Amino acid sequence: MAAPALSHHSGQPRSVPLRELRTRLTQLIAMAELTDTVTLVTRDGDTRPVAAIVPAPAARSAAQARADDERLGTVTAGWARRLEESHRQGARRHAAELRAVTDALAEVWAELDRHVPPGTDPAVDRLRAAHTDLRRD
Repeated sequence: MAAPALSHHSGQPRSVPLRELRTRLTQLIAMAELTDTVTLVTRDGDTRPVAAIVPAPAARSAAQARADDERLGTVTAGWARRLEESHRQGARRHAAELRAVTDALAEVWAELDRHVPPGTDPAVDRLRAAHTDLRRD
């Protein structure tokens, strides 16, 4: 007796027990190829799937997706390392520039104090008071 043709079920994958798979493998593969049908294989008497017959493009897509995820993880980690290093270099450069500006400002205040001693010019005294947080004595 010939096996009845399997029909395409949209949405839900078809479930086939292992015993039926043995007799219809060629038909199930043709159905996957022609209609993009997914067939879940179960053990006889159990409803939990143990394998699946999927169209080749879907299998390649899943494998490609895993490969893409791995590649993306590697690339992301590389960029994260580059960004961290760039941040460290920027922070070092910023600290060095801030030290240079602070040193130059201290020199300017020292020179101003030599030329205009505190208490001799009210305008300079107001400037000193306004910038006490920036002065390094």
